[in-house]
Amino acid sequence: MTAPPTTAPMTTPLITVEEFFGPPVRSSAQLSPDGTKVAYLAPWRDRLNVFVRDLDGDWPETPAVDDPASHRVTSDDHRSIETFFWSADSRYLLFLQDDDGDENVHLYRADPADPERPAADLTPIEGVRVARIHLTPDPATVVVELNGRSPELIDLHELDLDSGRLSMLAANPGDVVGWVYTPTGRILTWGITEDGTHLLSDWNAGEPRLISRFSGLDHPFGISPFVPTPDGTGLWIGSPRGSDRTRLVRVDLDTGEQIGVDSHPVFDLDTPRPEADPRFPSSLIVHPGDGELLGARYLGARQEIHALDPRFAEVLPRLAELSDGDLAHVSCDTTAMRWVVDFTHDRDHRATWFYDHTTGTARRLFRPYPHLDPAQLAPVTPVTLTARDGIDLPCHLTLPVGIEHRDLPTVVLLHGGPWYRDSWTYDPEVQLLANRGYAVLQVNFRGSTGYGKAHMQAAIGQFAGRMHDDVIDALDWAIARGYTDRDRVAVYGSSYGGYAALVGAAFTPDRFAAAISYTGMSDLADLSERIVPFARKMLVNSYVRYFGDPSDPAQRADMLARSPITRVDDITAPVMLVHGANDLRVHRSHSDRVAEALRARGVEVEYLLNEREGHWFINPDSNIELYRTMERFLARHLGGRSAGEA
Repeated sequence: MTAPPTTAPMTTPLITVEEFFGPPVRSSAQLSPDGTKVAYLAPWRDRLNVFVRDLDGDWPETPAVDDPASHRVTSDDHRSIETFFWSADSRYLLFLQDDDGDENVHLYRADPADPERPAADLTPIEGVRVARIHLTPDPATVVVELNGRSPELIDLHELDLDSGRLSMLAANPGDVVGWVYTPTGRILTWGITEDGTHLLSDWNAGEPRLISRFSGLDHPFGISPFVPTPDGTGLWIGSPRGSDRTRLVRVDLDTGEQIGVDSHPVFDLDTPRPEADPRFPSSLIVHPGDGELLGARYLGARQEIHALDPRFAEVLPRLAELSDGDLAHVSCDTTAMRWVVDFTHDRDHRATWFYDHTTGTARRLFRPYPHLDPAQLAPVTPVTLTARDGIDLPCHLTLPVGIEHRDLPTVVLLHGGPWYRDSWTYDPEVQLLANRGYAVLQVNFRGSTGYGKAHMQAAIGQFAGRMHDDVIDALDWAIARGYTDRDRVAVYGSSYGGYAALVGAAFTPDRFAAAISYTGMSDLADLSERIVPFARKMLVNSYVRYFGDPSDPAQRADMLARSPITRVDDITAPVMLVHGANDLRVHRSHSDRVAEALRARGVEVEYLLNEREGHWFINPDSNIELYRTMERFLARHLGGRSAGEA
């Protein structure tokens, strides 16, 4: 095979994989409820751990290793911590951790006042998974949902943070798929019927009283968000009932009536993406002291926040003026006068600020990656295209800096889900590819969330059909406008995006010079049959509705016809496969089988299997290995830059 032409010389310096994917110096800051301390993630032994420092002290841009003002409160040298939060009284820091990506998440407690004391596993049950945590008015307790009795049954427990004692509040009789615990102690349940209708009920000590029904067609993965009102009489939720757009409503827990609270004329409430991905802030902003609703987020090409409380209406403009990005994660003290916030930005990732509303003063605390110069990174541009059947396709185009934007090697980067969306944000994958000289085209194909019900539901029955047509239509748009060299295009994605990449290579082999599948599924029937026990009831509105029921022979045959594994003999382009050995969402066999079939035919395949990761890679060294391998693979087949040239 003749090597592709190399990209024309770029004036932008080559940024190493380590600079993009090494651990941040600090990230994910959260202000303590008493407003005195900030907890954040920072590296220790190449793993992200939780640190604490006084808010009012100095914050050097590059912290010293032996910084006396910073106190490490966790000591995990095996796996980076991603998710943590303060207890309501600022006494403890609580964090979630699984084992090498198996997603059996446990809840741990760390004590900032005694940082040498090892973190305590508060849910030390073999194979248990904490599904959700509910804060309570009593700061000494939280309420947790976990499957301690049986893998398929999520029960509700009260957890004493001091002693670690778990007390059963409600045992799942078998038909409960989730719980709600209100500030007044009221227990509600989520159920689901055979046709996928969601049921909200009062628990009533095991004698449920139906409150309301919700269409499964409107809510493929359940209702989100759902936040109890402080008085326990209502539930704030996102709802598209009677509309194409998701708006904010209040469900009356006595009558079941949905009462409109807020909406946007064009944008959806930013859900369910934040509920599934902790990198993004919740669609609802809630006062940490009194539990009242402060604001709601809507997302189009850029974010809009609606202030729903007069106190927040005063604060919001002052926060927004701190950055030209979009206000992202926010935390404040219980008076809502002291705030620590960060920002979504395409080139300045999560710059973090402190704002004091009492004095009106603000100061930047840190940039997670101070070594990255925003001027050397590539702008991300939202664009809207038209598919061949007339549907709008919101996309994002990122063009490399320091080179002419014509006939570029291009990576079509496809998101997972597919019930997810790309947005205007900093993504180290995108920036690495742009720095290597590639145009990056991200496509919010039909099935993506956030663009209305009709756009999402247009994907029903269209896996490897019109969903793939959308990808090809977007690629043709980039070629027609001169951005893309049609002979130097790779398709890449993770999870559903990995499936879509394999579909591209197998179903339209003449369109792609290379394909990369990261934890992608190759067999839709096998994917459905391996789903974890407690999630099986929820499949009726997602997997079954959108691509079929493998228990039905006719549907199973159609699912296999839409699966890359049955078309693997049509793949001619080089393929890179990436998988975590402990992936329970998409079993490693989905990549194993593709690799075996391609090697048997002599097709070039590079397979990176990581024994210490799951559905997505967490540890910095895992990601550095992944993206070093990827940049070399793409350089061989598309001709972009590689650090190996330096």
